[in-house]
Amino acid sequence: MSARFDPATDAAPPVVDVHAHLLLPALQQAVAERDPDGFAAAQALEARRNGPESLAASGRMIGERMPLLTSLEARLAEMDRQGVDVQVVSPSPSHYYPWAGADLATWAAREANRAIADHVAGAPDRLLGLGLVPLQHPHLMVDALEDAVIGAGLAGVELSSFAGDVELSDERLDPFWARAEELDAIVFLHPFGCSLDERLDRFYLSNTVGQPVENAVALSHLIFSGVLDRHPDLKLVAAHGGGYLPTFLGRSDHAWQVRPEAHGCRHLPSSYLRRLRFDSLVHTPDALRALVAAAGADRVLVGTDYPFDMGVDDPVERLREAGLAESDERAILSGNAADLLGGRLPRGRAHAVAAGGTA
Repeated sequence: MSARFDPATDAAPPVVDVHAHLLLPALQQAVAERDPDGFAAAQALEARRNGPESLAASGRMIGERMPLLTSLEARLAEMDRQGVDVQVVSPSPSHYYPWAGADLATWAAREANRAIADHVAGAPDRLLGLGLVPLQHPHLMVDALEDAVIGAGLAGVELSSFAGDVELSDERLDPFWARAEELDAIVFLHPFGCSLDERLDRFYLSNTVGQPVENAVALSHLIFSGVLDRHPDLKLVAAHGGGYLPTFLGRSDHAWQVRPEAHGCRHLPSSYLRRLRFDSLVHTPDALRALVAAAGADRVLVGTDYPFDMGVDDPVERLREAGLAESDERAILSGNAADLLGGRLPRGRAHAVAAGGTA
């Protein structure tokens, strides 16, 4: 069993990255073989959404970074270089398969859960894992969550911003949210694809605009529908700093005050930032300071989007460039992750080295 961080005996809290990915090529190939028509249609949709130039550039980037996406040794070496002690590893968002039917979606989620568990088991002092659930099939999500957390021993699951006609405000998801609370499971919100489709098919707008839009839309569904009222103990972490939402909630607050159809939550929308957590991947010191001002330093955690090119490979330096108070820096680097993960938090690099592991 992995040794866990003990603040009473461990001198330096580990630096934790909550946004890091693993690519599963064997699973991707197996899904394509099990449903070739569905897989081809999904690939065609991706081509429409991204455009040929971005697809080609992304293909080259992933090819170059394949060892970082698949090799445990390469991952640990890069973590050491970055100054990261612990990663929370989630599947590459390309493994969501939101088009898959019930049987295939269930099988793929279980396979992903086992693959993530196997990967993090290679370095239990450095890694924690998140699994998958089939968002397009709400009635299957509780079983998939239990498979990830209870069956595979993962810390929670990664969730897309929508799947087909299922938004995060869908009442059919209430049993999933309730079970996530009961299991103390992390739910990591990370979009895959954007509903704006071909409007973003050039200039890499599918990512630079699409991802922040999807984060903002998904979080707005959670807030305005009352999900966070009904499930106040959810441990939900939003990738990419929550997108456009945290620093532009004044408009949502105004709508809540003047529009009856926008009054589905009990309190001002901006107040719910205190019930959410956000990664620090907002790319500029000004943006990070704005996120901290909006949500609070205790609601922000380090996130790198390892190892993709839209992430950062110097997270500690990026945080320090924001010029936050020293106590806020410590919270974002370590303390907030300890609060989020509790007894699940591994001890990190120093313990692994002391035990004879990878430095």
